[in-house]
Amino acid sequence: HVQLVESGGSSVRPGGSLRLSCAASGYTYNRNCMAWFRQAPGKEREGVARIATGSGNTYYADSVKGRFTISQDNAKIILYLHMNSLKPEDTAMYYCAADYCWMDSKNFRNWGQGTQVTVS
Repeated sequence: HVQLVESGGSSVRPGGSLRLSCAASGYTYNRNCMAWFRQAPGKEREGVARIATGSGNTYYADSVKGRFTISQDNAKIILYLHMNSLKPEDTAMYYCAADYCWMDSKNFRNWGQGTQVTVS
């Protein structure tokens, strides 16, 4: 049974930084992909960043490229999202997700409960 638990969300001023964490358990980490999504009120869920946990290859949405960095710890059991130069439009609930790399991230089957980021 895969469990993903996000933390690190907070309220920050525009231009500020945050680091989100996602602790994974019950998950075959090295052979799969993990991703961060976000959803703002009244908007569709948006893929933010994705990492292949074995190769370390990453993908970023254009809206966050150059500002956000997805990474994993050496033991590969915690996923991070480093967020810099935050903007009000980054305000959303942020979710961690995980599954096979061959799957479209939006169809990942394992999700955390989310952590709120507010930029104002």
